[in-house]
Amino acid sequence: MAGESTTYVHHPVMVREIEAIFGKVPPGVVVDATVGGGGHAAVVLQAHPHLSVIGLDQDGSALEAAAARLQPFGDRVTLRRSRFDQMSAIVHDLGYGKVAGVLFDLGVSSPQLDLPSRGFSYRNDGPLDMRMDERQPRTAADVVNGYEEGELARVLRELGDERFAPRIAKAIVAARPLETTGQLADVVRSAIPAGARRTGGHPAKRSFQAIRIEVNEELTTLGDTIDGAVDLLQPRGRIAVLAYHSGEDRIVKDRLRNAETGGCVCPPGLPCVCGATPKVKLLRKGARKPTVAEVSANPRAESARLRAAERLEDAA
Repeated sequence: MAGESTTYVHHPVMVREIEAIFGKVPPGVVVDATVGGGGHAAVVLQAHPHLSVIGLDQDGSALEAAAARLQPFGDRVTLRRSRFDQMSAIVHDLGYGKVAGVLFDLGVSSPQLDLPSRGFSYRNDGPLDMRMDERQPRTAADVVNGYEEGELARVLRELGDERFAPRIAKAIVAARPLETTGQLADVVRSAIPAGARRTGGHPAKRSFQAIRIEVNEELTTLGDTIDGAVDLLQPRGRIAVLAYHSGEDRIVKDRLRNAETGGCVCPPGLPCVCGATPKVKLLRKGARKPTVAEVSANPRAESARLRAAERLEDAA
């Protein structure tokens, strides 16, 4: 889009916490499964000379930015354009059996939100795109203009926690065809009761989040990918996941809890007799949140939830 900046500037969230988590892993490679502009990877590489990084991202612009930012680290960095669900195959193709760590920073980045031409923003008018990987065929326009009303309401409700999903879906269908993010934001705003529009931030926030998640299938493979990441870890290797959406965080919590118990199906509070073998220990119970100071400096960090675990020495 004419006049918009192409500079990829992203402020990574909870960098000191990520630095600390990977400071105690064995020498080896850390997979940054959503490398973005390379912010977290740069911190890990700078602080921990015993580590190298494999960085994955499906966004070509992000990979270009990561390559520039991580260039000073030379052959300690390998970058690949890929979704994170291809992580295990890429790690094995590069000749690694196990890794020292895996990092996920889920959701959408600041540059994706800030460039109107990417179509993620409800504040800046642009095409209905929302693709993290611009090579994929389905766009937000396909969802907004092509889904049946009931299916669209399901997406808004399940992926955006939008309580007015049926009203919004009905309004979208009535207004079709929609071509821009500005048009979509206006339709969503008008569909929400006036009283509800006065609180909770921008009235289109949840709907845009839901459509973005649907377009990019962000939750579809997350659970299996977390399981695969745990299996890639060498003893004392660590996994860290930053999530920004309740659905993402719920999947991460459940999969790490399953790895902690080894999938034990015995009644809570009773000794395990089912033969389950725990794979990891959680680094803390519950999710860590960003500090008040960080949220003040970077408001987009507010919804971040960080969960981490360490592979056990004797895990199968």
